Amino acid sequence: MVELLEQVNHWHWLAFGLALLALELIGTAGYFLWIGMSAMLVGALLGALPLGWQMQWLSFASFSLITTWLWWRRQLSNDKHSDAGRELNQRDKQLIGRTTRLLEPVQKGSCRINLGDSSWSAISTHDVAAGEEVVITAVDGIVLTISPTKE
Repeated sequence: MVELLEQVNHWHWLAFGLALLALELIGTAGYFLWIGMSAMLVGALLGALPLGWQMQWLSFASFSLITTWLWWRRQLSNDKHSDAGRELNQRDKQLIGRTTRLLEPVQKGSCRINLGDSSWSAISTHDVAAGEEVVITAVDGIVLTISPTKE
């Protein structure tokens, strides 16, 4: 087995990288993209420098981990940025601006309101009488901030 590993040259690494990239085209959602690029990088490195088979595999593992981790970090920040701007499936953002009529009077501070078919914890910025309409101005976790529509 060691004899086989010692015979690996840069063309083997380049072919391995291209095979992984071809597998990526099947639709593996990026799993083989960075591993394939790492194999091609080892092939290029091996073409320029003589490396033992242990160093080749260590370089391949290191490049794979580093490139995958860097891509994951970039993708995570992009996902957070795009999530901040959308409202689909984010109920808290959909609640801001909605109005409801109070069934009982609310004093400034913590209270509970009915909105739709559920009851919510809320913080009122003003005293509000029963029957008046309030608007949701902010959401903090599961606590709504409400204020009267007529101030």
